[in-house]
Amino acid sequence: MIGRITGTLIEKLPPTICVDVGGLGYDIDVSMSTLYALPETGARVTLYTHLTVREDAHILYGFGTASERSAFRELIKVSGIGARTALSVLSGMSVADLAQAITLQESGRLTRVPGIGKKTAERLLLEMRGKLGADIGASSHATPDHQSDILNALLALGYSEKESLSALKTLPEGVGVSDGIKQALKALAR
Repeated sequence: MIGRITGTLIEKLPPTICVDVGGLGYDIDVSMSTLYALPETGARVTLYTHLTVREDAHILYGFGTASERSAFRELIKVSGIGARTALSVLSGMSVADLAQAITLQESGRLTRVPGIGKKTAERLLLEMRGKLGADIGASSHATPDHQSDILNALLALGYSEKESLSALKTLPEGVGVSDGIKQALKALAR
């Protein structure tokens, strides 16, 4: 498996780029978000990669970040989602937006992506729940370890994940668990 490539960017023909590594040019399919983040041709680039081996082709997919590659790998595990559709999803939204859509179970955000219909979006949300959606907690102001404890407490009290996450966003930075739960409950009571 080819996990990472570092070389000179020699060509951009969306969605494919070519990276020269020691005189050998690798054609790599990338998402639009990765493509826009790339430097001009002739510059040195490093991409995280995923190699797909099929009967008729070996296809290399490239990503600017390890989290984007992880999201791609989770997406292609969903039945009905192929590599092209997964790239389309990552071109249409960031990994954080995808994680948020999964956590909040917002199929409408996914159906805006070309190639994703309502049934596919619902299947994707169902199969990826808990795999990528947990990443959303990092956007809260509370410290990550306290944030998950506060979220779990709110969920145990019967609040929905959507309500709990919106309450977490109102918390001040560095709040403790017990104070965070109290403040979140006050925010939910409004």
